[in-house]
Amino acid sequence: MAAEPGRITHTHDSAGGGAVAALLGAMLSTYVGAAIAKHLFPVVGSQGVTALRVGLAACLLLGWFRPWRTPLPRSALPNLLIYGLMLGCMNLLIYGAFARIPIGIAVAIEVTGPLLVVLAGSRRVTDFAWLGCAVLGLWLLLPVHAHGGGLDPVGILLAAGAALCWAMYIVFGKRVSTLQGGQAVGWGMLAAALFTVPVGALHAGAALLAPGVLAAGLGVALLSSALPYSLEMIALRRLPRRVFGILVSASPAVSALAGWLVLGELLSPVQWLAIGLVMLASAGGAWGGGKR
Repeated sequence: MAAEPGRITHTHDSAGGGAVAALLGAMLSTYVGAAIAKHLFPVVGSQGVTALRVGLAACLLLGWFRPWRTPLPRSALPNLLIYGLMLGCMNLLIYGAFARIPIGIAVAIEVTGPLLVVLAGSRRVTDFAWLGCAVLGLWLLLPVHAHGGGLDPVGILLAAGAALCWAMYIVFGKRVSTLQGGQAVGWGMLAAALFTVPVGALHAGAALLAPGVLAAGLGVALLSSALPYSLEMIALRRLPRRVFGILVSASPAVSALAGWLVLGELLSPVQWLAIGLVMLASAGGAWGGGKR
């Protein structure tokens, strides 16, 4: 994700260590914020929380980076718009999944998006093995057998949609990550807000403007959007693809831990096994993909 196919990016130890810390901090901040956001779902719905998260984050990031100070190349505009659209769709879909299934399980499904990016076009036998490992993990989560845990099928579909959006977010995020002055994060989040805020306002109405809801939404925006997306851009520029992918593979475990600590969401042993299989597939695919 941080390096073009066929090339490995080399970084100094200090820069690489900082990028790793940035990505781990982004994951922790994102899923703690998501767990807190779930408390707002009964008030404004997942669409309303998404509107607050993305809309307020756009204001924060635009105010902080002031990307208009640096001229935006016209050639970057299409990629930037698609990047923002994928960002908005990913937020809407994954928050819809959070409302229906445990956070850790939703993220385990969503993280297959980066795995698809890594394995796209692969012909290696080991990569097909990693894909099979991910498929087995996902099958264990499906509500089609006794171990499925009665998960909401709509929640599973929403998480799968978020996975596809995450894959596109990676592709176009890499293309705009070289923009200067915070342009990718600032303008990208604005593009996402122009899509998600009307959807959330249509669903929640005036409830979005309640002082308590706005205050909570601001906290979610800081934790789940403004801070992590800024940190991810640092990691995108500095980390080789396989390192980034391996670290991202820990997302399901981080999110499940956040769901347990903040929401008391307990997963069954089979569900933990499924999450572990998806994480193993993601890490293995990233390791092999980064060598090409």
